[in-house]
Amino acid sequence: MDFTALENFIQERLTKYKFPGISVALLKGREVIYSRGFGFRDITESLPATPNTNYCVGSVTKTFTAVATMQLVERGLMSLEEPVNKFVDVIKSSDIKVYHLLSHTSGIPALGYAEALIDSYYGLSNYWFPIATPDDVVSFMRDYNEWLTHKPGERWFYLNEGYVLLGKIIEKVSGVSYESYIKTNILDKLGMKKSYFTRDEYLRDSNRATPYLINREGKHVRTEPVFGISADGGLFSNVIDLLRFTEALINRGVLDDVEILSKDSIILMERAFTQLPYESVVADSYGLGLTIRHNFFGRKLVGHSGSVLVYTAYVGYVPDEKISVAVLANSSGYPLSLIGGYALAMLLGRDPEKELPYVLTERTYDKLVGTYKNYKETVRIHVKRSGDMLFLEEDSRDSSPVPLVLEKMSEDYVLFRIHTLAAKIPVEFYIKNSKITMVYDRYELIKTTSS
Repeated sequence: MDFTALENFIQERLTKYKFPGISVALLKGREVIYSRGFGFRDITESLPATPNTNYCVGSVTKTFTAVATMQLVERGLMSLEEPVNKFVDVIKSSDIKVYHLLSHTSGIPALGYAEALIDSYYGLSNYWFPIATPDDVVSFMRDYNEWLTHKPGERWFYLNEGYVLLGKIIEKVSGVSYESYIKTNILDKLGMKKSYFTRDEYLRDSNRATPYLINREGKHVRTEPVFGISADGGLFSNVIDLLRFTEALINRGVLDDVEILSKDSIILMERAFTQLPYESVVADSYGLGLTIRHNFFGRKLVGHSGSVLVYTAYVGYVPDEKISVAVLANSSGYPLSLIGGYALAMLLGRDPEKELPYVLTERTYDKLVGTYKNYKETVRIHVKRSGDMLFLEEDSRDSSPVPLVLEKMSEDYVLFRIHTLAAKIPVEFYIKNSKITMVYDRYELIKTTSS
C-alpha cells in the first residue's frame, strides 16, 4: 500500500503547526503495516522521532483505567452499579455509580484541575496550583457539590477528576498502587514492555520524546513532563506498544493467547452510554473509557484522544475491519485524531483528500486566506485564519475582525455568514482555477495576495 499521501499530510502539519516530532503506526489484522517517526524527539540533540519513541499519551490512559476497572468487575471485586462513595468519601451522593465516572455522566461538570495544573506548571498562568498527587485532587474537589446542576446520567461532562477517583478505587479494591496494577495486569500481559508511568523510568528511557511548548513567537520551548497523577492521563507509551493494546481490544480481549478482558466486557465498553454534545470526525458518543463514531464510512470507529499540552495522542480502531492507528506527538496545536482519521480512511480504501470533510475544509481555508480588492482597489478586505476559524477584516473604517460562520462548502463555492444584531450577512467565495472572487454585501472583490 502506498502511504505517500499520508506522509505528505503529516509533513504539512509538522511544518504548519510547528510540531517537533510525530510518530505513527498502522495495524491491519495482526500485522503492523506501517510505522514511522517524523521530525525530532529532541531538537537540541537532533534526535529523530521513531516508532519506538515514548510520549505521554494523556487521556488515552483513560482507556487503560477503564479496562482495569472492568477486570476488577469481572473478578467480582466490585460492580459498575455500585455507588462511588462506597470507595471514596469525597463523593457524597449514592446516586453516582462507578459507570457514571467511566462514561463521564456523573453530573459533575469539569472542575478544571488538569487545565489549571498544566497552565501553572508551565508558567502559562499567574495562578499557582500545587496539585502533586491524587490525594491533592480529592482535596481540591471537595466542594464540587455546589456546582451540580444535572443528575447522574443526564448529560456528558468530561471529568478528569472522575478518572482520578477511578484510580483511587482501583487501588482500594486491588490492594496495590494504580501504576503497579496497570503494569501487571495490562502492560506486562500484552508485552507493552516499553510503556511506563514514573519519572525514574522516564529519565532512564533513551528513546523518550522531549516535551515542547510553542510560544507566541512560534519558538519551541523545551520543558519537562508533569508526574504524580496517573489514572486520567499519565501513561508513557509508543505507537508500537499502543497497537498491541488496540489489537487486544479488536480481538475481544485476547492477544497471543493471553486474555486481559472478556469479549462481553469489551463490547460493553464500546457501547454508547451517552451522546456527546457535539459531533466530531472520530466521535459522536462516549462508552466506558472510549469514544465512539457510529458512522465512519459505514463502520464503527472506537478510540480515544489525549493531550497534556506538551504531548498529544490519538488511538483509534475499527473492530469489524481489524484495523487501528496510533499517533503521538511532543507538542500540540493540531488534533492528532485528524491524522488518525486520514490514515484509517486510507486503510478502508477511501480517498481522504476527497472524502474527509475536514481535509476539504483545511485546504479551502488555506486558499481563501489573503487580501481581496475591488474595482480600482477602492475597498480592501483581508481574510485571516485563527485556529479553526476564518475572520474578515476591512482595511478601513476602524473595523475589527469578524468571524465567518461556515454554512456551505464545495470545491468551487463557499458560503459563510457574518452574524450581527441586525442581520446574517452572506459572504460568498467563488473558486475557479487560481482565481477567487468574494461577494460581500454590495462588493465584488478579487483575491490579489495570500497572507
